[in-house]
Amino acid sequence: MPKAAFSDQQLADYLQARKAMVEKALRGLIKRGPAGELADAMRHSLMAGGKRLRPVLLMAAAEASGMPASKVLRAACALECLHTYSLIHDDLPALDDDDLRRGKPTCHKAFGEATAILAGDALLTLAFQLMAENSLALRRDAEALRLLALAAGYQGMVAGQVVDIASEGKRVAPATLDYIHAHKTGDLLAASLECGAVLAGAKPAARKALLGYGRHVGLAFQIADDILNIEGSAKKMGKAVGSDAARKKATYPAVHGLSAAKARLGRETRAGLASIRPLGPQAAPLAALARFVAARDH
Repeated sequence: MPKAAFSDQQLADYLQARKAMVEKALRGLIKRGPAGELADAMRHSLMAGGKRLRPVLLMAAAEASGMPASKVLRAACALECLHTYSLIHDDLPALDDDDLRRGKPTCHKAFGEATAILAGDALLTLAFQLMAENSLALRRDAEALRLLALAAGYQGMVAGQVVDIASEGKRVAPATLDYIHAHKTGDLLAASLECGAVLAGAKPAARKALLGYGRHVGLAFQIADDILNIEGSAKKMGKAVGSDAARKKATYPAVHGLSAAKARLGRETRAGLASIRPLGPQAAPLAALARFVAARDH
């Protein structure tokens, strides 16, 4: 795997700085009005921590396209709101029925199912409000909104979740597994990159390179997650491990074996790095992030 220009310390500093920007912006988003419990539930999940990978990817893509991260901060927050909504709903008893997320009780455990569903709904709609408020250029904002809706909707993340649920306990074909992971996880990660490129006014070749990186690294991220569900720890991951096998979910280790899953993780990571090579030094943070995704143990 090619070595990124960023050292491990440089990557840690970069992630911390971008994450701090996102955390500060997120803290001021949700106001506590008459429906106070709803705001509390939204904040419970939104501010529970996490890597903030999707907003960081959006900012890194914008920076690789020549735009400062601060100019796309509201769009970055939109990605985190949308991702958090998906986690709240994914954890519900009707789906994965998880009790722990990011080291804290899941939203429905803390506030009840009804409030959790509505908190997810509210974060989803807030995501589109924030993306529309980024106000860089009408054409760019509209295209970013289109990409976000496509990645999150019935042709994207929701489709992947439906096929994932339908595949539990069944023997699935490799193509079905690829579909689940590409849509349930990969689409939103890829949209993070492409939205960053669009908002920054990237040229078509750069946009294509960043989208390719997003698709490969998005798949690598989910394969790494599958592996960590076997080899990781609940303390480091902030959620239960071993749950995929218990629910007989379609995962790369389950379908292909652990060794083959690790080999595919390496191939997808290298393909992601190759996609952004033409972007040069400006893409150094993205190259380091690809290495981070492949090697993470948390």
